[in-house]
Amino acid sequence: MIKVNLPSAARRIEDFVAVASLIILALIPTTEIILRLFFRTGIPASTDYMYHAVLWVAFTGGMITSRKNDHLSLSIGIDSLKEPLRSIVKNTTTFISVAISSAFFWSALSLMLNGFDPDRLIGFIPIRFITFIMPLGFGVMSFRFIFQKGLSGTGRIIAAVGLIGGVILAIPPIVNIIYTITFDLPLFVDGMVDFYYLAAGKIIWILFIVLVGGTLFGIPLFIVLGGVAYILFAANWGALEVITNEAYTMLTNPSIPAIPLFTLTGFLLSESKAGERFINLFRSLFGRLTGGMAIVAILVCTFFTTFTGASGVTILALGGLLSYVMIKSGLYSKRFSNGLLTASGSIGLLFPPSLPIILYGVVAQVSIKSMFIGGIVPGLIMVIALIIYGVITARRGKKETAQFTWSEVGGSLLESFWEVLLPIIIIVGYFSGLFTLVETGAVAVVYTLIVEVWIKRDISIRDISRVVLKSLPIIGGILILLAVAKGLSYYLVDAEIPMKLVAWAGENIHSKYVFLLLLNLALLVAGCLMDIFSAILVIVPLILPLGELFGIHPVHLGIIFLANLELGYLTPPVGLNLFLASYRFEEPLIKVYRNVIPFFLILLITVLLITYVPFLSMGLLKLFG
Repeated sequence: MIKVNLPSAARRIEDFVAVASLIILALIPTTEIILRLFFRTGIPASTDYMYHAVLWVAFTGGMITSRKNDHLSLSIGIDSLKEPLRSIVKNTTTFISVAISSAFFWSALSLMLNGFDPDRLIGFIPIRFITFIMPLGFGVMSFRFIFQKGLSGTGRIIAAVGLIGGVILAIPPIVNIIYTITFDLPLFVDGMVDFYYLAAGKIIWILFIVLVGGTLFGIPLFIVLGGVAYILFAANWGALEVITNEAYTMLTNPSIPAIPLFTLTGFLLSESKAGERFINLFRSLFGRLTGGMAIVAILVCTFFTTFTGASGVTILALGGLLSYVMIKSGLYSKRFSNGLLTASGSIGLLFPPSLPIILYGVVAQVSIKSMFIGGIVPGLIMVIALIIYGVITARRGKKETAQFTWSEVGGSLLESFWEVLLPIIIIVGYFSGLFTLVETGAVAVVYTLIVEVWIKRDISIRDISRVVLKSLPIIGGILILLAVAKGLSYYLVDAEIPMKLVAWAGENIHSKYVFLLLLNLALLVAGCLMDIFSAILVIVPLILPLGELFGIHPVHLGIIFLANLELGYLTPPVGLNLFLASYRFEEPLIKVYRNVIPFFLILLITVLLITYVPFLSMGLLKLFG
């Protein structure tokens, strides 16, 4: 008799479905391009397949992210606690995570049963089968929280009780589910739902404080944002299925597939030896200049962050190697090198095909192409500012540099030729109109696979699934965060919060420049407390009407927003890149703070320059727009 390890088998199925969904997401647009160019035809219902493949990528990725305990979160509070208080807080935050995620399970199940016509097909696949991944994903994440590593037996029991808490939170969706099965329910059921909404209105502030306060103690950010949206809808007698419906709407947005595609491209590059080849190329070009190694580090970090959309990936993947190369050059101290690399990890976010720019364009309903153009000059200014500081620091060392040789440049260019072509293909393909944004992302994935697997052979065919799986915790974490944050964004707009802010600003702020200064301060705080993706979903709908009130162009406002959020990654005490740098360079946080302060101040000056000189964002746009 063959024994089957069910948890292990379930994980293998989960991994297979996630990898297959992501590969399908890349193959459909690529196939569409080939059919369009050579046969003037296409795949029937291809866009529907593609958009719903994102749904599966998001939720299978979210399940894997929970399995690896990699959801975006802040743990600065819990890390400072000692036992037994640490365990008490950990058990409490896990209980909350289970309760919220299981409440989303019931809301998603109700949406699937009541929100989609059972006869509707996506191609030949029933829509209910496709959307079943939403309740399944939330349900699996609930159980993953219970069985995560580090919980004691008592902690697991407390966490499991969170399932009951989820049932209580989800009484209205559960009643709706029952109504789909039978219409014969006692009258007291409706009274129970009314009591639920009344009670939610009474304790909303308690729940709100617990959730927001729990952010510092390790509650995943998607639980916090989704939970806040949930209690706000509950306290205002709203349909709780709206949150999961907004998640569905967000993930099936036409531009969203570009996010996992470009992220996967970045991971394929980082898992190959492309980073080493780029270091050699830039070193051959700039290494002989005074400050050349700083230039190399900045350019390599910029390139990789542009593609991954996650500055932390750049720091973790390339930080060690670049730090070693810079220190070995003899021109830079360990303190300077690690500070520069921590700061350089986020400056690529203003260049195409930056994922935050794509998401900002989606949320603000601004042309993504215009946002790409608007970010080029501000991005260059940030890069050049760091380069100048690197050159000045190197000059103080008064070290001789070697001679520049064309033969070395030619050799390193030949080695990295195929990777150098990638940004050219992306920029020409997208800006010429040959490819759509999503098609550009798909082409980037397929091209990178061909280069790294078959031309360079850095990644074997067997390793493809491993690399894809390695990217999924980032992809799943980002997409799940976007999904639930959209519900909170919807509530804020529906409650007319932006309009109330405009009215308040009109009465109390009479200077455009005062507004911009306050905006900078607010965004810096947001940037160090929130990741850039959830900040876009939650904050952008609030500031867009304010920007309109003070006559700020949406593209300029977007560049201001993104530049501030980049700087927020470096803002003590809880900027995300600071924690990642502490982990990668094996240094205490206090030392990381000291390392990064000079770079923070330099980038702060560039952010103020970008804010108060609109021409930097709008000049190229006016020229090419």
